Amino acid sequence: MEALMPVSTAIFSYASAALAFALLCLLLLTAWRRRSYAGAIAAASAVMVLWSASMIWLARGGHSLLLAECVELLRQGAWTAVLLALLGHLRRRPNERRRSRIALWVVLAYAALLAAAVANLLLPSVLMFYVTTIGRVALPVLGMLLVEQLYRNKAAEERWAIKFACLGIGAIFVYDFYMYSDMLLFRELNVELWGARGIVNALTMPLIAVSLARNASWSHQIAVSRRILFHSATLVGAAVYLLAMSSAAYYLRFVGGEWGSLMQLAFLFGATVLLVTVLFSGSFRAWLRVFISKHFFRYSYDYRDEWLSFTRTLSQQGPGLGVRSIQALAALVESPGGALWIRRDTQDIDRFEPFAHWEVPPATAIEPAGTPFCVFMEQKQWVVEVNVRGERRAPADDPAAPPPLPAWLAVMPRAWLAVPLMLHGRLFGFVVLQRPRSNMNLNWEVLDLLKIAGTQAASYLAQQEADSALMLARQFDSFNRLSTFVVHDLKNLVAQLSLLTANAEKHRDNPEFQRDMQDTVSYSVQKMKLMLQKLSRGATQGRARPLAVDQLLKQAIALKAAFEPRPVLEVQQPDLPVLADPERLERVLGHLIQNAIEATPKEGRVTVRVAGDADQVTIDIADTGQGMSEEFIRERLFKPFDSTKSAGMGVGAFESREYIQELGGRLAVRSTPLQGTTFTVRLPRYRVHAVEQAA
Repeated sequence: MEALMPVSTAIFSYASAALAFALLCLLLLTAWRRRSYAGAIAAASAVMVLWSASMIWLARGGHSLLLAECVELLRQGAWTAVLLALLGHLRRRPNERRRSRIALWVVLAYAALLAAAVANLLLPSVLMFYVTTIGRVALPVLGMLLVEQLYRNKAAEERWAIKFACLGIGAIFVYDFYMYSDMLLFRELNVELWGARGIVNALTMPLIAVSLARNASWSHQIAVSRRILFHSATLVGAAVYLLAMSSAAYYLRFVGGEWGSLMQLAFLFGATVLLVTVLFSGSFRAWLRVFISKHFFRYSYDYRDEWLSFTRTLSQQGPGLGVRSIQALAALVESPGGALWIRRDTQDIDRFEPFAHWEVPPATAIEPAGTPFCVFMEQKQWVVEVNVRGERRAPADDPAAPPPLPAWLAVMPRAWLAVPLMLHGRLFGFVVLQRPRSNMNLNWEVLDLLKIAGTQAASYLAQQEADSALMLARQFDSFNRLSTFVVHDLKNLVAQLSLLTANAEKHRDNPEFQRDMQDTVSYSVQKMKLMLQKLSRGATQGRARPLAVDQLLKQAIALKAAFEPRPVLEVQQPDLPVLADPERLERVLGHLIQNAIEATPKEGRVTVRVAGDADQVTIDIADTGQGMSEEFIRERLFKPFDSTKSAGMGVGAFESREYIQELGGRLAVRSTPLQGTTFTVRLPRYRVHAVEQAA
């Protein structure tokens, strides 16, 4: 390396680096010697001092290029070793006989680059120059990837202590990458970049020192996640591939003569298209995940990430839980599709029917629950594997082997696994997954994970089925409740019409009776029409509006004119308004009046009084009938479907109290056996001015 820049500048640059890292090394060997990883960083700092001294020697005219190459690789290797130590790859992990293979591969990479550098010095050539330079570019890329893993795999609360070290060490590799990339592009070393490298490295020392001052949390073991390693491996592979293709393109340019430029461009374009195709290939990604899990990790799965992803997929809102269940199970084994069957157990039929499918044609096959295939999965709770020809894997003479597969499963395209969905020891359903894009070894870990995941998917599917059944039951319950009230009203109408029919012959010549009868029949017809509307699905609920209570009671009492004793209305204060649905309030008050009439002998009295004040309207319905005991009022009066009448429904008093409370009122009862009963209805008074002020 001949210095084309002032020698004093280069010497000052590398001298500053030597001084900075000598100071850091001294601190680590004295005041900071008890800090975590102090020895590794002190060794790297000492190597930096040695490297700076050798660069000063070269700047002053030294000619040992082999020594420069060795010291250069030693410097980069020292910081790479620090990163590997922080990532936990240089110590033997518990329950493992060998150290991490990553460290061994890094050592081999440095040894290969040293051998290439020596060969380039002994036998200089264009090819060896590119091989050596590409290796020099690749090593900083490796260092930057290790820095990224170190930072990303730290918890958020621990990153404050490591971030400055990542910035400092990362800056060393970034500058090397930039300098050697420039060398690869222009086929010669930029001496100005080389001379400035010393001061740049010196400026990284304070960043590393700040992190060392905070390194109380560095001692925690750092685990490299599969996701980070997958993306890092993809990035490294793409970088190595591009460097190799670039070298080949340069070679074609030099040997191609007139066609050299064309061959170079065509080759680079084809290589780029091939790289993009491979990176977007699902088969390649599946193979890479399996390869990383097999060779870099003790277990095949990162269970935390897998379970979070599995639960997140199942817990998404909206329809399509069956499809999401297939997707969640398929993601565990890189399966591209599958179908789901769910058990349908009725009175006479117990079978498994197709429920959902994903990336496969809709299934039509129905499997009875009593077949040997289903009984085996329910009893053994095993995942059944289907080979390429649609046969079971185990030999036929194995007593624990799966029974012959159903005919539809044997001919199902690319069928691979039948995963049971167990719920409380019973086979709730099963999922048939397609064969993955890359070969996967079905060991105990994969099979156990599929069985546990199938159980969780079954619980979600069963919950959805229960929710659907509950919703349907609530709809029927709502309809039945409405029907009960309608039947109760219909019973009252039938009672009124029956009384009219019984008295028609007796009062056939009585004009007043004829008028009452005509009014009662017309009212009954209107009520029946309203009941039919309520039973129809398109019916709408009546709206509350202001109404005068005394007018509503006059109408209700007029309809009871044919009964004995005839109710008497006493209005102490007229035109008292309330806010209610006229039809429902009239039905509630009419029911209370009807009950009073039925409980009172013909010679007795039924009195309806209306009074009020500024806040509420009070309606008293009093009779001189049989009365009720306190125990009956407390335990049976408002209990639905409990009636003392032979043809009673037991819902009238319950509906009356519910609607009065819905209006914000209260229903009270006072009764004495053999003396009579008084129902008191208190409703909030409707005040126009108060409503306008509130609005």
